[in-house]
Amino acid sequence: MMMAAAAAGALMAGAAPAMAQDLDEVRLQLQWVTQAQFAGYYVALEQGFYEEEGLDVEILAGGPDIAPPQVLAGGGADVMLNWMPSALAAREKGLPVVNIAQPFASSGLMLTCWKDTGIEGPQDFKGKTIGVWFFGNEYPFLSWMSQEGISTDGGEDGVTVLKQGFNVDPLIQRQADCISTMTYNEYGQVLDAGISEDELVTFKYEEMGVATLEDGMWVLEENLEDPEFVDKMTRFVRASMKGWKWAEENPEEAAMIVLDNDETGAQTEAHQVRMMGEIAKLTEGSDGSLDEAAYQRTVDTLLAGGSDPVISAEPEGAFTHEITDKALQ
Repeated sequence: MMMAAAAAGALMAGAAPAMAQDLDEVRLQLQWVTQAQFAGYYVALEQGFYEEEGLDVEILAGGPDIAPPQVLAGGGADVMLNWMPSALAAREKGLPVVNIAQPFASSGLMLTCWKDTGIEGPQDFKGKTIGVWFFGNEYPFLSWMSQEGISTDGGEDGVTVLKQGFNVDPLIQRQADCISTMTYNEYGQVLDAGISEDELVTFKYEEMGVATLEDGMWVLEENLEDPEFVDKMTRFVRASMKGWKWAEENPEEAAMIVLDNDETGAQTEAHQVRMMGEIAKLTEGSDGSLDEAAYQRTVDTLLAGGSDPVISAEPEGAFTHEITDKALQ
């Protein structure tokens, strides 16, 4: 009787949530582990923005052994987050992925170098060892070096590329003169290791004119032929962008939501709060729709790879405005 009364009271108050079976399921594959880089999605989940749109969203954490394009291709997710170089390379190789939204308006990728190596500009990279992430993250760097006319095969006139793990050890241990860092993550780790900003010189890809778009939402092209899938993605994008705007306006609370969802317990409050502050700079001003000029810059950068370009031809049909146009109505 008490349960029935409670249920009746909830219905009278209009507070009964939609039954789980009434919600459309969406599986989102993240590009990396649970952290503030993905705060908007966790916020949308925890604040009920997805449920308000009739969605039951499962957020799948990534990691060093998880390739989002492979998960998407295998049917393990409905939508993935991916850097555009990786996604376009996968598309050219036969995986028909399409960008449906672009919450990140600018790039957080940069190189962080020891100042005492004498590096002041890209041409000073010659003869140096540079840590570069692979698994699709190497493409912006390789394109940049090609545009600078610098070989990546080592030697005095080229750079020696060190396959960098997802940590800052090669710089700390002086195994590399420069390493790849994200403004919102590894750069802070370098500072946390006791190195001062005065000892470093940084090169932001955004400022070097070779930035490529990061953390876009991608789906399989064939699914966009299904009106029900399009409707589901429209609601998903709308709720996700609501989550991102909330995270921008409430960075500390958003960081706490991320921590609550970190099942590994690996993240710390200070690190996530700092990360969220930097992430907010990258999503600032974005309503989720893809800026075609930024898209074209990314494509041009990837095509400018000399004898070994990331993509060999201008992509066709690699993005659509249909989802964001509907989501923003």
